[in-house]
Amino acid sequence: MQHFKTLSAYLDYMQLPAPEHPMLSVMLALGDSPLPCPRESSPPISTDCYSISLKKIVEGNLNYGRTAYDFTNGAMIFLAPRQVVQWDSSIVYEQQGFSINFHEDFLKGTELAQQIKKYGFFSYSANEALHLSPSEERLIESIAHNIDVEYRNNQDAFSKDIIVSQLSTLLKYANRFYERQFLHRKELSNDLLEQFNQLLDEYFESGKLQDEGIPSIEQLADHLSVSQRYLSDTLKKETGKTTTEHLQLYLIDEAKNILLQPNKSIAEVAYELGFEYPQYFSRLFKKKEGVSPSEYREKYKLN
Repeated sequence: MQHFKTLSAYLDYMQLPAPEHPMLSVMLALGDSPLPCPRESSPPISTDCYSISLKKIVEGNLNYGRTAYDFTNGAMIFLAPRQVVQWDSSIVYEQQGFSINFHEDFLKGTELAQQIKKYGFFSYSANEALHLSPSEERLIESIAHNIDVEYRNNQDAFSKDIIVSQLSTLLKYANRFYERQFLHRKELSNDLLEQFNQLLDEYFESGKLQDEGIPSIEQLADHLSVSQRYLSDTLKKETGKTTTEHLQLYLIDEAKNILLQPNKSIAEVAYELGFEYPQYFSRLFKKKEGVSPSEYREKYKLN
């Protein structure tokens, strides 16, 4: 797999224009001037760069989770450094919108360098893009235009601060719009939670727990055809608990049933639930229930 350490090398591979700045590239479609076309397809690659793009679909479907989204005006996609990406030519976009690419070192020494790591949507996959309403699209495009103006002017001592400030504003709006998207997709969120719980039921009932151990979040997300971060964020918005917390609560609930079988030791219960180390099971149980597994068993006996 190819990894590109510089922005110039990445853009050259993508068959896009060389950047005006060694660590920043802004491509914005203005009027009759379309966006340059990147290469149509690519095997897996990664870079040391962030990428923010807004594109409009002409052919093919871009899905949100596993459901085609209502808004077809604009779809924003966010990529973080060292994410592995690949694509083919099945989706065709208009040559309108924008693409902003910058090396992670461009943010060094700024508040955004830390803040950007907190935006979960950089870990979402392309089929969980941010879909914009027409008014949201106009707002985002206006910020991108301001960045483009500063990028193409004769850059001075103030240029970087202004561009970083505009990038920060763009990301704050993106975060707000993702919140809206989660709320508007409550039905999808409920469906995903139901599928998640059903998947856990099937995994436990199939006996895989004893053979393969506790399923990883990555396994669960892959089976549901969503990214790990998106699954966790969706469940968090819907229930207040992350994927890991849901999995832990499921295990604890199962543990309570097994603990009522007096012929099984605490260690046997832990192994049956897929825990490699009984001590970890006991710590988790006490953290969630406030009592140890043995105390829970004794308490139940008394009742």
